[in-house]
Amino acid sequence: MDIGVKGKVALVFGAGGGLGGAIAKALAAEGAKIALADIAEDAVKATAAEIAKFGGAARAYQWDLVDIAGIPHKIAKIEADLGPVDILVNNTGGPPPTPASGQDAALWSKSFESMVLSVIKVTDAVLPGMRARKWGRIITSTSSGVVAPIPNLGISNALRAGLVAWSKTLAREVGTDGVTCNIVLPGRIATPRIKFLDEKKAEREGRSVADVSRESESSIPVGRYGDPAEYGAVVAFLAGRPASYVTGSVIRVDGGLIASI
Repeated sequence: MDIGVKGKVALVFGAGGGLGGAIAKALAAEGAKIALADIAEDAVKATAAEIAKFGGAARAYQWDLVDIAGIPHKIAKIEADLGPVDILVNNTGGPPPTPASGQDAALWSKSFESMVLSVIKVTDAVLPGMRARKWGRIITSTSSGVVAPIPNLGISNALRAGLVAWSKTLAREVGTDGVTCNIVLPGRIATPRIKFLDEKKAEREGRSVADVSRESESSIPVGRYGDPAEYGAVVAFLAGRPASYVTGSVIRVDGGLIASI
């Protein structure tokens, strides 16, 4: 099925990691031109090389989202290289595992700037062009913690929930301009981030990582962690023409993990 993104320019953040890399590959496979952004230069270049192997079009950009002031320059560079951004995938790294209480104000502030304010400012930079062209996709990857808060991820739960409210509000503002805004929630997808969290839990509880992972898998109705490619496929669908009537939504890609309706 042609999802209608061939030739579109997609800016994907976190493209050197598991989820971002999978999203970038899925969109590139559909013919989109991908701007790969990540703080880790070697990792994002590796994703570009993987995409080139199957004939996809991608360029790598080292980008630290803490640098709010540098956003206009970065966007200008991408648009000079590839063209105006049609699809924006906001996918940021998470803060360190912490309780919700007793955290230093500086950590809250730094996390807010890198996870929330940066997303808003990047979106603000590309949105006028999308509205003028009467087509655009704003897709923000958050966490299942915005629906069912995850223990010991207090900062992540709180800040990512704010992005859900922001996206829903924005969807109403830009819907008549042909721009959709959606949130995608990963459950337990097999990425380095999930491996890290399993390792930290095992360390806290004095258990083996294998035991922690087995316990986690047993709580998922499909009985396994997700493949990053499965997540990327859902994001690619939301970026395409068939999803034009999907906006203001929160899409779960979690194998049924979240227990609430």
